[in-house]
Amino acid sequence: MEQTLEDPPTSAVLLDHCHFSQVIFNSVEKFYVPGGDITCHYTLTQHFIPRRKDWIGIFRVGWKTTREYYTFMWVNLPVDPNNISAKQEVQFKAYYLPKDDEYYQFCYVDQDGVVRGASIPFQFRPENEEDILVVTTQGEVEEIEQQNKELCKENQELKDSCASLQKQNSDMQAELQRKQEELETLQSINKNLEQKEAQDKTEQLEHLKLENGQLFLSLTEQREHQKKLEQTVEEMKQKEMAAAKKQQELMDENFDLSRRLGENKIISDALQREKERIEKENDLLKKENRRLLSYMGLDLDSLPYQVPTSDQESAEQNPGLVYGNPYSGIQESSSPSLLSIRKCPICESDFADGICDHILEQQQMLTPCLKCPICDKVFPEKEKQIFEDHVFCHSL
Repeated sequence: MEQTLEDPPTSAVLLDHCHFSQVIFNSVEKFYVPGGDITCHYTLTQHFIPRRKDWIGIFRVGWKTTREYYTFMWVNLPVDPNNISAKQEVQFKAYYLPKDDEYYQFCYVDQDGVVRGASIPFQFRPENEEDILVVTTQGEVEEIEQQNKELCKENQELKDSCASLQKQNSDMQAELQRKQEELETLQSINKNLEQKEAQDKTEQLEHLKLENGQLFLSLTEQREHQKKLEQTVEEMKQKEMAAAKKQQELMDENFDLSRRLGENKIISDALQREKERIEKENDLLKKENRRLLSYMGLDLDSLPYQVPTSDQESAEQNPGLVYGNPYSGIQESSSPSLLSIRKCPICESDFADGICDHILEQQQMLTPCLKCPICDKVFPEKEKQIFEDHVFCHSL
């Protein structure tokens, strides 16, 4: 069983309180040869019950507490619990054993740190010469002498090597002294550099603090300037939104004006065509008037031309007659018979007052009206808005 790294349970119990008779150590030698493993044999009494944390330690004679062990090994619990009085053993490796020739003893310590048994003292030393009978031969003697010569030679070489090493040691001591002085010089220089560096760092820190303060002030000013710029940008955005709104309104108004302009152009073209048509009809009426006057024996150029106020009012009230009433230029004084008795130029019927049915029908035809230039639908002049909406529907 190898030794573990875990420390065994110990206590500061004095020897007077120990029970050394509960574990008996057997076959303990007076001395053990160094360099070899040793086996410790022991027997447990009937009144002692071993536990898992019990251990056996090697103590130097004269120990006071169980903490003074030199080395230890954990004990093995009995294989048969009913036969605890059987002999037990543990083995100590040579590596962990003492190397001096002091007296030691085995001690059995339970897991409470109480000593339950102790062995007789023993030593770790080689066997005495008086106890050993040495028998040698001549060959062995010569071999030993040869080994002695080689050892002497090796010893001389070791002495020479030792002298060389001592010289090297002296040189190294001198070199060490020189290095020590250089180290002190370097330490002094390093100390000066550290002081200078600390001073430079202090000055640099002060300079950085000053720059930090200036940067903080500049940052504050920049923030204020940025705030003003943000306000300006916000105002510009508001103005831009207002301008966009105004532009949209102007565009809507422009679109409405364009629409109205298109409608007015359509109406203007329609009115122009209507004007041309009315002029043509007026020319036809003039020719008809000349024919009727010629039939009546009158010349239109020989009649005195006079525009009474009543005729002007009639022309204003009836804008469909571009050249006025063709019969308004005849004077009553020049032809009294025409004033008292009138004859229709179409049916040649006489009428003293009023208007002939044919003339009334012709005047109704000359009444102003609005005609659609696309579908030729006719609207009264008082329904102008309906006429414009109707023409605009054709442009959609």
